Amino acid sequence: MSAHQLIITQRAELLAVICGGGTAEPLDCVLDLLLAWEVLVWEDYLSIRLAEKPLCSNVRQLLDVVYDKGEDACSLFLAAISQVLPEEQKAGLCFGKGCAEVGKNRPDTATLTLLADRPVLVTKLRDNIDGALNVLLTTGCFTIKDCDGVQLPVYTPSQQVRRLLDQVKFKGETAAKTLLQYLEQTEPTRPNPEDKKNQISADCLLYQKKLRSSVAAQSLFLSTYGGTGSFSLDDIYTDGLLELMDGSGETTTLGLEDVVGPIGTLNEDADTILLTGEAGSGKSTLLQRLHLLWAREALLTNTFLLFPFSCRKLNAEHRELSLKELLFLHCCWSDRSQDEVFQFILDHPHMILFTFDGLDEFKQGFTDEERHCCPTKQVPIPVLLFNLLQGTLMKGILKVVTSRPQAVGPSLKRYLRKEVHLKGFSPRGISCFVKKHHIDPAMARRVIDSLQGNTVLLGLCHMPVFCWIVTKCHQELLGGQDSIPQTITDVYLLVLQHFFQRKSSQPQGVLGKAWLEEHLDTVLKLGQLALEGLEASCYVFSGYELQRNGLTDQDVSMGFLIYCNDLSVTDCKHYEFLHITLQCFFAAMFVVLNRNNNRSVISRLFQPQYRQMSGRSQRCLGHCIDPLVEVKSHVAETPNLQITAQFVSGLLSQRHHNLLLDCCPTAVRERKAKQVVKSLSKGMQRHFKSIPRPVEGEKKSMHAMPSFVWLIKCIYEMQDNSIAQDAMAKLDVEHLKLTYCNIGPVECTALAYVLKYLRNPVGLQLDNNSVGDVGVEQLLPCLHICHSLYLRNNNISDEGIQKLLEKGMKCESFQKIALFNNKLTDACTQHFASLLKTKQNFLSLRLGNNNITSLGAEQLAEGLSYNQSLQYLGLWGNKIGDRGAEALATALKNSTALIWLSLVDNGVGSAGAYALAELISQSKTLEVLWLNKNCISRAGVESLIEGLKMNSSVKEVWLRGNNLSPEEEEELSKQESRLTF
Repeated sequence: MSAHQLIITQRAELLAVICGGGTAEPLDCVLDLLLAWEVLVWEDYLSIRLAEKPLCSNVRQLLDVVYDKGEDACSLFLAAISQVLPEEQKAGLCFGKGCAEVGKNRPDTATLTLLADRPVLVTKLRDNIDGALNVLLTTGCFTIKDCDGVQLPVYTPSQQVRRLLDQVKFKGETAAKTLLQYLEQTEPTRPNPEDKKNQISADCLLYQKKLRSSVAAQSLFLSTYGGTGSFSLDDIYTDGLLELMDGSGETTTLGLEDVVGPIGTLNEDADTILLTGEAGSGKSTLLQRLHLLWAREALLTNTFLLFPFSCRKLNAEHRELSLKELLFLHCCWSDRSQDEVFQFILDHPHMILFTFDGLDEFKQGFTDEERHCCPTKQVPIPVLLFNLLQGTLMKGILKVVTSRPQAVGPSLKRYLRKEVHLKGFSPRGISCFVKKHHIDPAMARRVIDSLQGNTVLLGLCHMPVFCWIVTKCHQELLGGQDSIPQTITDVYLLVLQHFFQRKSSQPQGVLGKAWLEEHLDTVLKLGQLALEGLEASCYVFSGYELQRNGLTDQDVSMGFLIYCNDLSVTDCKHYEFLHITLQCFFAAMFVVLNRNNNRSVISRLFQPQYRQMSGRSQRCLGHCIDPLVEVKSHVAETPNLQITAQFVSGLLSQRHHNLLLDCCPTAVRERKAKQVVKSLSKGMQRHFKSIPRPVEGEKKSMHAMPSFVWLIKCIYEMQDNSIAQDAMAKLDVEHLKLTYCNIGPVECTALAYVLKYLRNPVGLQLDNNSVGDVGVEQLLPCLHICHSLYLRNNNISDEGIQKLLEKGMKCESFQKIALFNNKLTDACTQHFASLLKTKQNFLSLRLGNNNITSLGAEQLAEGLSYNQSLQYLGLWGNKIGDRGAEALATALKNSTALIWLSLVDNGVGSAGAYALAELISQSKTLEVLWLNKNCISRAGVESLIEGLKMNSSVKEVWLRGNNLSPEEEEELSKQESRLTF
């Protein structure tokens, strides 16, 4: 079949694989190659890569353009797709017999060289973009506005490089030559790879080969949720959302390769990279993927040796070890010349990478009190680990450490090179994961449709562990359950039912209504083991510990515990729970169903200060454990206790009364439920008492901590409206601040459930979280009680905003919204226009640092022309240009309310300034106008001065960073003191 025909017959499949990851990176890589191969001309590229259009529209446009160019173009397009896509995504696609020969004549101009070498330049510039911009700025090729436009935080590093190349192309030959000269000067003299290999001894190369083989074998199959079937990591791995925050609080989206790269580095002298994420967010799986790609030489190609460690398994190492012993005993033994290999590691730290998975599961908290710098001296494992992380030992070796965010204190953060946040799956990621999990497309479609019909469950699935549970238990989910899962507890009960059903002796694995009672003995034994482990920060259990708790081979065969190959020897087997959250769930089952535990157990479980108790203090949950069990001195990890407390709350909900009816006396459960309610009430009161009195002239505000969110989640798990209502009865604030609290869709569901019972409207500030479109939808039930909603930097797109505004139009109290640094385009502005037309009490609209162009500004202007209430309008960092500024100025001329207007960094020139000058001259309310970082010339500023002469109510016009010389700024500021340069 010809390439022409292949593109027609595979059009839907090509569209799916290019768009399937939810990112434009595959399309951009294909466009880079097609430009370099001269399949596309520059005009083609501009017509295809339109930022205001959806990704799928751009891909369809590319398919049309290539098809129209004939057989050779189609052949090269298929070759580009084959080169860009990973192997697992190419399955089922046909790429033809081969592509036409690509011309090899070197271009004769610098601008054409930028196109011919574009794929290579994107890679080179990723690590040098700051230097390139600085050179272009100092040579006069770029303005400050050009540089800021390239480095907008909405762009990924690769997108920033492509924007830089596009801008240089527009600037012409001089700028192109300057950039290429800079790259030549900064290009290090790289040794020939073969020469480098010749310099490394044969024994070191042999060890590298063995280490790669060992790491590949450990990483090939998905291990995180293993034991219930084996999945090839290639078949099931799905990218999560990776973000990092710079010093100014703005976030950048990263790819897997950027975790160890220079992007986002805050401390050049530090060696430790921290990867944080909530329990179940996919940290271990991501690290496993990194290991596998290194072993295949597909990533981290400059890393000669990679040593992976599990902190959970390091807990089991009680010997004192040297660094040398740690590497060869815990990672890969060197069969020969061990001293030579170790000396190579000492001499070449920049070629070595250590990874430590699960620092939050390490028994001892980080401390930098005991210093150790000798790589051959034997010391306890905690001393060895902590000195590696802080760089006292083996300075120069990069270390990647994963942990839950709550477990990382200020003492460790001082030693961090950068911190990367793993946010779980995007909506597209959820669909991709489900499709990979189910070979049958029809079944995958049914599961996805079921999730999309239940936004609460969809919100839960943003955590990969919950997404795995739902896909694993799809038969129970789709099999006509009495009620659809609403809470985390519901989901884990589904897991419990699934595993017992799998082992059921009933025909076709059918469980009766009393299925939990039938397996109660197994649940209690697993629960006691789980609770003992949590209390001692222990996550790996010996066969002796299982035996001591009465667990039989039949109990183990249920699948909740999995065998640890690398910790087990012939006479001593070791086991761990499928996932830490499952261990917490079984611990909660034991707390709820055990009839003998002390009354104080629940109140202790809900005491966050327990973490501070010393080893000599009474053990947390001590009365819940058999007194004959050996007491360990380790203190339980607070995050795990909090997860357990959530499950306890959910299990004591009336929703599960019938399920637990015959498993534990009703009176005992009711007493425990009252204890939970009392503990939650006390916890809330502690937060309310900490609310400071408002400063005169300011609103009464509460800045909530993550523990407040945890209490809210516990209340939600109980699913009792009266408890939520009582919790909010005593909260008397005007502003509730929940910034940097790791709030995602799951937390939004819980917040909305509780906050809807507030007596008076509040301003709800959720800046710098992970709300996303699904989280926005989960917040809708409490929107009526929000007079202001702040959602800056939350990965929200037009789809989420449409649903929010449809609800907001019907909420009388809703008056302000801030959406700085999200993923909004012109498509959202028609909905804002409708809001402004409908709500004549709306006061503030802030849409800074999104992707709104002149078209969006014109649509917004239509709504503004009907609105007489808006006081604050912020569009900082968009692309509205002169046309957009003119439309807004015209619409706002007759406003009787506008006080503040920001059009900073919008490409506004003098034409826009003329229109804004007219607005100034006519407005009776405007006080502040921000026009920094635009393209306004002297003529434009002079027109603003003329407008100011006719209006004494305007207090400030900001004009820093426009097309003015220092002399012009000084002269113009003398003419009008209200101008700020």
